[in-house]
Amino acid sequence: MRLSPRPCFTSPRGAVDKSPYFCNYRNMTNATKKNLEQVAKFADMFSAMGTEARLRIMQLLLSAHPEGMVVGELQEELDIPNSTLSHHLDKLRNEGLVEVRRESTFLRYTANTEALQEVLRFLYAECCTRNKAVAPRDVIQICK
Repeated sequence: MRLSPRPCFTSPRGAVDKSPYFCNYRNMTNATKKNLEQVAKFADMFSAMGTEARLRIMQLLLSAHPEGMVVGELQEELDIPNSTLSHHLDKLRNEGLVEVRRESTFLRYTANTEALQEVLRFLYAECCTRNKAVAPRDVIQICK
């Protein structure tokens, strides 16, 4: 039985997804597919943090960990319009980098430290264990 190729389709992010070709012809292992999905996930996370305002938001939320900050506190610290702040927080939340909970009439944002640990593990595995591009002791020294 021969599988007919399915056409490429567009992912929600607008990128062309070529994985149906690999799935139909079985020339990609499950481990490789999982790795590609993981790389795409981390690329989206890095992209979400890739603006100055969002990186500052992450810094503020990490400095206020574990309590987090309400939107008004973030706006006061960042001095950006509320609509812009809302856009940045939505992007970070959509990528799983921040969590939000309602407290009465306020929204309290906290950094998702588990997601950040995943990103750090991914980078550590790539730079310090597989390729040995950076010595593990150098990473530990940076963190101290």
